Amino acid sequence: MSQAAQAYSRTSQVTGNPRDIEAQALLKAAKQLRDVQSNWAGPDAKMHKALLFNRRLWTIFMSAAEDNDNPHSIEVRQNIANISIFVMHQTVDMQLAPDPSKLKPLIDINCQIAAGLAGRV
Repeated sequence: MSQAAQAYSRTSQVTGNPRDIEAQALLKAAKQLRDVQSNWAGPDAKMHKALLFNRRLWTIFMSAAEDNDNPHSIEVRQNIANISIFVMHQTVDMQLAPDPSKLKPLIDINCQIAAGLAGRV
């Protein structure tokens, strides 16, 4: 089981509410990315670990959006898929040409989606 899936599973045991679980996982990923950005030391293991966690998390979201049993509307599922694709592209760009400013969109997306899931938007 991937690190993101394990964190997701651990969180689900604590809270139980899927929206809260997703919000907490997104905030954890945003915190890891923000820590890398704030303590930029160039491309290092911490950066790669944070990007991997975030990418795995968004892979879970993308897979769920593609699932035919997903109860959300096709429009919501398409939006999730589009955001997931953007996250993947941004991640690859960050890995190919590391720059701490490229983390901002990933952090912002995670925080905004988490706020929406938690009902704070």
